[in-house]
Amino acid sequence: MPKKFGKRARALNETVDRDALYDLNEAVTMVKGNANAKFDETIELAINLGVDPRHADQMVRGMVELPHGTGKSVRVAVFARDAKADEAKEAGADVVGAEDLMEAVQNGQMDFERVIATPDMMAVVGRLGKVLGPRGLMPNPKLGTVTPDVAAAVKAAKAGQIEFRVEKAGIIHAGVGKASFSEDQIRENISAFINAINRAKPSGAKGTYMQRVSVSSSMGPGVKINVASFAQ
Repeated sequence: MPKKFGKRARALNETVDRDALYDLNEAVTMVKGNANAKFDETIELAINLGVDPRHADQMVRGMVELPHGTGKSVRVAVFARDAKADEAKEAGADVVGAEDLMEAVQNGQMDFERVIATPDMMAVVGRLGKVLGPRGLMPNPKLGTVTPDVAAAVKAAKAGQIEFRVEKAGIIHAGVGKASFSEDQIRENISAFINAINRAKPSGAKGTYMQRVSVSSSMGPGVKINVASFAQ
């Protein structure tokens, strides 16, 4: 680790009590204040849930629209034909196609972060399961990414809608904004995300559902948040 970076990291760590729980307002102020890298750092959430996602009734997954977006441009691919393909393009989709798009993906052309499909295209998209599935890109009716209303789905993705999915260890990671956002924007995005996680509580969850929440910037230390401080 470069010496300069080591000094900076140590200085930032000294501003945070790793054992303390901060309220949401204070945590956001600290994280934004520590985000002084030479690029616009991403504000990141890490949420530990009391679930075991190996069991189907404890899986936590869904979509949430952040009120202020993520600060990141999302490239969207849409599988659609004819009029629906035109609607997708008009809504701002970056890549639109049918069998031709399937072949491009099979050849490794995957310059996108969201995939949307009309229901009639799932026979084609299904052939890409081994490619899209491991990357979390497979369209899913429950997430609204298999839909006849492709225009609305594209616009939502472009406006800052993000997908969340609990990892094997029961943790959800998400980028919820940029350091250049105002404190109010960051707080409102975090609250919207936390509320979505609470709404997605699975039937099989036992004991304390939301166990730990921490927020950090790309290069800054994590700050633990008192879950009780979130707006419900």
